[in-house]
Amino acid sequence: MKYPLAIYISISVACFLLLATVQFLLVHNTYELTNDRFYFAERMAMKESYSRSIKNDKLFPGGSEIIDSFLSRHLDSLHILYKTNKPEFETYKQVLADSIFDALHQKESIRRFLNKFKQEKKVTDSLDYALMIESLSVSFDNDVYTPIYDKHYRYTLIDSSIQENAGVRIGGTLKNVTEQNKVNGFSIRGTQRYAYRVNFELHVEPHNRRSAIFRQMAMTFSLSLLSILIIVVLFFVTFRNWVKQKKLSEMKSDFINNITHELHTPLATIIVANKNLQNSRIIEKKENIQSLTDVIQRQSERLKLLIGEVLDIVSTNTIELDKKECRLNDLLDEILLDYRLKMVDTNVNLGFSKETNDDVVWLDQFHFTTILLNIFDNAVKYNSSEIKKLCVTTRRDQYENLQIAISDNGIGIPRDTIRHIFDKFYRGPDPYKMQTKGLGLGLYYVKKNIEAHGWDIAVESKPANGSCIIITIPNEKVNK
Repeated sequence: MKYPLAIYISISVACFLLLATVQFLLVHNTYELTNDRFYFAERMAMKESYSRSIKNDKLFPGGSEIIDSFLSRHLDSLHILYKTNKPEFETYKQVLADSIFDALHQKESIRRFLNKFKQEKKVTDSLDYALMIESLSVSFDNDVYTPIYDKHYRYTLIDSSIQENAGVRIGGTLKNVTEQNKVNGFSIRGTQRYAYRVNFELHVEPHNRRSAIFRQMAMTFSLSLLSILIIVVLFFVTFRNWVKQKKLSEMKSDFINNITHELHTPLATIIVANKNLQNSRIIEKKENIQSLTDVIQRQSERLKLLIGEVLDIVSTNTIELDKKECRLNDLLDEILLDYRLKMVDTNVNLGFSKETNDDVVWLDQFHFTTILLNIFDNAVKYNSSEIKKLCVTTRRDQYENLQIAISDNGIGIPRDTIRHIFDKFYRGPDPYKMQTKGLGLGLYYVKKNIEAHGWDIAVESKPANGSCIIITIPNEKVNK
């Protein structure tokens, strides 16, 4: 299941990213179109009004007079320096341009124009603007223009605070000067004896343009995000249901495999007991025969119950208990005797310590036996010691709860692994998997049976120091 699942997730994620990319491009293109058309009608009306206001002027009403006054007084000197001393001409033109720009900045009146426009057109938006000069050049003769200022260059003698990529800022606080917010651009020639040409642009847009566009596109963004969210939710639900159905479809076979494992324990015990009955030296003593037949009887009953449980386990995940009162120490003696027979001729050393005789408890003997055998099998499987030691202890804790502690000298369990060992199908890190085979269901059943009884289970362990599993039977339920 691992690799098909990984492939499924990879393909799904790739498809989702592709879909999200297409969605992003569509929304981005919609944004760009909206951005290009944003405030279009207002800009057209503003362009017409602005053109009328400077019909015989430059930049703003009165701007032409300012430029003419400076050039009329300095063009002769500028012309002479242009012909005779180019270095001095470069210095002189920068100083002249800086003076012109400063005077224009002082007299700039675009805000008054915008306020009047808003009043006439009933515009309620707060408007930002930028009035920019792109170039200023003069013609001394033959209609050839010599640049005094050009936005493509930086001039050391012109105030650096007004020089920008788009030109010299004469007025306004609009930061982003773009084609989308340009109202109008002009290239106008002067009519003096010495002709000059000035290129300038007015840029206007509502305050917080981007926020306004986002508000216009709120529905588009919402539907886009909603569609992506729906896709993610559908994928999650579909994926979760797919995994759940896959697990459910495999559950029957998994449970049957686990029950098959459980069947081996009574069968192995019966086979060992039968072999002992065939040993003439053992059956010479009558008490041996009775003991062995008792073992066979108990394991046969257990085998019968296991077979009966198969259908219940396949069809449901609930555990039905048939609780009866019993003495815990006596029941443990029987379970340990049967397990010793199973482990005969092995290096397993099984001990039992009775630290309390107040051991009356209500439990389901069949399921309780399943709990113990699963814990024993795990303790043996995950043990690389020369002599594998298991010790079962019954005791009372400080709250008078009855406890069963099963300790071993096995390989131990890392802290990060302990919290997962009761999870279904969990088998621990690779080193643990390589040492033994299994489905990762044994301790899962242990946990389920413990919970069905209303008990608690805890694990204390450190790598290489063995483990201790503690089953706690609450005091109020001991004598139930």
